[in-house]
Amino acid sequence: MMNRPIAILALIAVPLAGCTVGPEYRPNSAAQLGVPQTYSVAAQQTAQADLQRWWTTFDDPLLARLVEQAASQNLDVALAVTRLRQAREALVQQRASLFPSISAGGSASRSEPLRGQSTQVTLPDGTVTSFSQGGNTSFSLGGDVNYQADLFGGIRRGVQAGRAELEASGYDYAAVLVSVQGEIARNYILARAAQAQLVNARESLAIQDDNLEIAGFRVQAGLVSSLDQEQARASRAQTAASIPSIEANYNSAVSRLAVLTGQAPGALKGEMAATRPIPQGPASVAVGIPADTLRQRPDIRSAERGLAAAVARIGVAEAQLYPQLSLGGSIDGGASNLGSVFDVITGRLFASIAQTIFDAGRTRSQVRASQAAADGAFLAYKQTVLIALEEVENAVVALQAAQAREREFAIALDAARNSAILSRSSYRAGLADFLTLSQAEASLISARNGLVQARADRSSALIQLYLALGGGWDATRVPAPADLPTTPAMEAN
Repeated sequence: MMNRPIAILALIAVPLAGCTVGPEYRPNSAAQLGVPQTYSVAAQQTAQADLQRWWTTFDDPLLARLVEQAASQNLDVALAVTRLRQAREALVQQRASLFPSISAGGSASRSEPLRGQSTQVTLPDGTVTSFSQGGNTSFSLGGDVNYQADLFGGIRRGVQAGRAELEASGYDYAAVLVSVQGEIARNYILARAAQAQLVNARESLAIQDDNLEIAGFRVQAGLVSSLDQEQARASRAQTAASIPSIEANYNSAVSRLAVLTGQAPGALKGEMAATRPIPQGPASVAVGIPADTLRQRPDIRSAERGLAAAVARIGVAEAQLYPQLSLGGSIDGGASNLGSVFDVITGRLFASIAQTIFDAGRTRSQVRASQAAADGAFLAYKQTVLIALEEVENAVVALQAAQAREREFAIALDAARNSAILSRSSYRAGLADFLTLSQAEASLISARNGLVQARADRSSALIQLYLALGGGWDATRVPAPADLPTTPAMEAN
């Protein structure tokens, strides 16, 4: 039966178990984070559309398939899943501290005499006889229970911190997934833009080959000096020199796409070989109000959970300032044979309470350090929020700028094409010199590449806007390990 001191300590521990030291975490309002009511740039600030699968707005099946492969194939995403699994197990371990630990053990031993283990006995007739002592066997079974009473809530605060860190890891996973999706889309745009630039360069090269041939004929006919031929040769060589650089850029983009989808660099070269236009997407996107970004962006939600964990850690540190109560007990049974091991059972109960008297200020310093960490977590949270709003506004402006440039380059291309046609006709008829033709051809090449770059910039800015708004994941739930796809590497294990 539990003796009186232990019973008293147990009765004290029950009501104190509801006492939790440390501050209670309360989410910050948008005003505390410096979030304005509206964006400072001209944007469609109506309710956000569903951004979970934003890449489908580009209407490119291959792009959609590559982006969707990221969830199960990309290795950075797989690493984020492993970190999320580790955070889940850390929470399990933290929760285990709320409960008693129970252990059991058993042992058996056998002793045998080796030397000198004999007893002399004198018989009634006076004869002295020696008897050797035989071996003996003993068995024992026992169990122990230990419990650290959470008098001041330090363990419960640790569980709160662990839960917040698990949620933060889930949002970190989402942030990695979103980033990888954006990188895949951007490299796909780069690859298609390089294909368009190669088409332009090769068409220009064919025209300059024709110009070089015409210049040669005119030199042979004595109509012009060899200067025209050399100028034509120089223009042709400069255009030809640009092709290897464009091909290298294309190869880099395609190789990067393969690696981002967990494959060898050359795995996608066959699928990407066919020239396709740069995917464009919608002309505008509803960005909502700034407060929507706080709920949609996974990095912001991760920073908020990090702040919640840091606040809970203050309570963990403060609990060390107060007494620590430990309760426990053990039960043992032993006998010389296994069948009677429970014939005699002994039990023991114990309790101990400890209070730090002097540690040169170490524990209070740990509390202050935890408070400083929470202050730092709040600043990091606010910084993440402001950077996110900055990225949204920059992406909106970049998209508008790219659209304006695209319109102007379309006009420039039409004018440059007409000018090149007229210059080429005039040169053939001997009404214009080669310098005029060369300048017109250079303007045409520049306008063509400018329009391609503007279209690529527009698509890239649209991708950046989707990412800045936090698209690419289900923002209605916290990502958990059980909900995530299993990677091939994990299946192999």
